[in-house]
Amino acid sequence: MIIEVQSAAAGPVSVRGRFFRRVGRTNQRMSHEEIVQRLLNASGLSWDASVEPQATWEDLDKGRIRDYVAVIRQTGRRPIPARASERGVLQKLDLLAGARPTRAALLLFGKTPTRFYPSAFVKLGRFRSPTLIVDDRQVSGTLLNQVEETMAWLRERLQTRFEVTGRPQREVIWEYPLEAVREAVVNAVCHRDYLSTGHVQVRLHDDRLEIWNPGGLLAPLKPADLLRDHDSIPRNPKIAAAFFFAGLVEQWGTGTIRMAAALKEAGHSAPEFDAGTAGRFRVILREGPTIKARLQEMGLNNRQLQLIAYVREHGKITNRAYRELTGLSDEAARKEIAGLLDLGILEQVGKGRSTAYVLKKRVGD
Repeated sequence: MIIEVQSAAAGPVSVRGRFFRRVGRTNQRMSHEEIVQRLLNASGLSWDASVEPQATWEDLDKGRIRDYVAVIRQTGRRPIPARASERGVLQKLDLLAGARPTRAALLLFGKTPTRFYPSAFVKLGRFRSPTLIVDDRQVSGTLLNQVEETMAWLRERLQTRFEVTGRPQREVIWEYPLEAVREAVVNAVCHRDYLSTGHVQVRLHDDRLEIWNPGGLLAPLKPADLLRDHDSIPRNPKIAAAFFFAGLVEQWGTGTIRMAAALKEAGHSAPEFDAGTAGRFRVILREGPTIKARLQEMGLNNRQLQLIAYVREHGKITNRAYRELTGLSDEAARKEIAGLLDLGILEQVGKGRSTAYVLKKRVGD
């Protein structure tokens, strides 16, 4: 007996009001995001290619359009006529629908994108512990601005060291290779789900850097696929195309592979990709050998390393707590703490009986 079932003409098909997709030998229920994405794909449209009904041409920043044109002329990835107007450029890039801006145009060149999409921003945080945040900032504006401001914030906070290579200039070694960091930030901003009320988060911990964005991987991609050859499946194809013309992404699905290669070359482990939480994707870059190598070069003793581990866990330490931790006399404890102050590892907070010491720079265990 042969049973033939014709494919549906469009979109996912519900079964008793629910939608499923086949994963290996199992049927898994589709999330709301996956259903919306499938419906958009079936219609030949995408969320970012659709017109924003409340927006007009006046909501776009013409100066940002001109700056973008200068960038893509440098990359040479998309020819732009010499006398093209701002409106003509966006029409050529398919970012206008008639005279109305698309959602991609507003996110890329809008005067105030969050007026239309309140969650279209990046939250930056420096974490001393899972609950202790010592630096908190929000970056909004256009998507290209979000990438650049996020990278500027990270460059101010990531540690560096120098290596003498025989050339006139010393080579700067970053705590995390900037190529890998930029790739993770660009991907989070470019491929996030803008239908979600969540926002992109960059969490800088003592021993790792995490970049979160709303929206899981689009089927059939799985986290393990990102470290080998895989298809490029952009959630926001118009935004992805604009990033490509600006030289920020490729369109071959090789970005995460290049990220892993940059980390490996710098002595780090491979990036970790977590899509296990519904509606969220996370990239984790683990601390490499740079900081621990610096500690060894500084000649710290085991007690001082123990102090650093204590402060990383508790946020601060007092002279008394250090004496209890190590059994040192008051004078010996003061001397060893002073050595860490001189090296710029610790800094003093408070005065008198409330004197304590916190980490001035991130260091390894």
